[in-house]
Amino acid sequence: MRIIHTVHPEDFVKYNTEQIRERFLLDKLVHHGQINCAYTHYDRMIVGAAKPTSGALTLGNYDQLKSNFFLERREMGIINIAGKGSIAVDGTTYELDKLDCLYIGKGSKDVQFSGSEAKFIFFSCPAHAEHPIQLMKATDATPAEMGSAETANHRTINKYVHTEGLKSCQLMLGVTNFKKGSIWNTMPPHLHDRRMEAYFYFDLPESQRIIHFMGEPHETRHLFLNNEEAIVSPSWSIHSGVATSSYSFIWAMAGENISFTDMDPVNIMNLK
Repeated sequence: MRIIHTVHPEDFVKYNTEQIRERFLLDKLVHHGQINCAYTHYDRMIVGAAKPTSGALTLGNYDQLKSNFFLERREMGIINIAGKGSIAVDGTTYELDKLDCLYIGKGSKDVQFSGSEAKFIFFSCPAHAEHPIQLMKATDATPAEMGSAETANHRTINKYVHTEGLKSCQLMLGVTNFKKGSIWNTMPPHLHDRRMEAYFYFDLPESQRIIHFMGEPHETRHLFLNNEEAIVSPSWSIHSGVATSSYSFIWAMAGENISFTDMDPVNIMNLK
């Protein structure tokens, strides 16, 4: 369990590239036959990946949680980003195709990931109440079309865990896919001081890169990311990225408000 501590925006502007990568980039999560996690102090969000091979992978407990089991005081949302797989929760098995989502509520004890073709990306945050386990197929996610081809940001935001979708305590989760020729996500950018966000980038062709922008609007920085890497975006940071080719990304949020439209837009002309 890697630990990511919070950063003040006034300190962030003094960081070099290596420091930014160390404190915001979540790499090396996806490994064959392993479950890997990163615990962030941004609203206590955990970002993890499970890549089963020949047998099932069991979600273990971690000393950092100081709990009897992983989801004793937490909820979790999971997206399968590859081939067919399954997740067993307390003896009940759920089948997931690519881009299907499983929500697991607080109190579930035994979680097992199976399927050598599957790659499960999960996001977990503290929960104060129990919500039922819910499976949503990709075709049932709530779509929101945004942007345009003229500005290279024509995209569909597929919402899974949100107020009108799968119910949760504070987790919000979805996947953004792009129309042909569009490569900008979340442009124009926005802020939401009431919650943090994590991005997991995937389906990026080999030898291509993601450029993720972050920082306060008047003091922006960027990082180059590879396929199947994630980044933590604090509440004070803009949320935006672009790539050298087509790609998709999972966005997950936790914090004060679970209204998807609760955003503070940033005028492009004010970016520096």
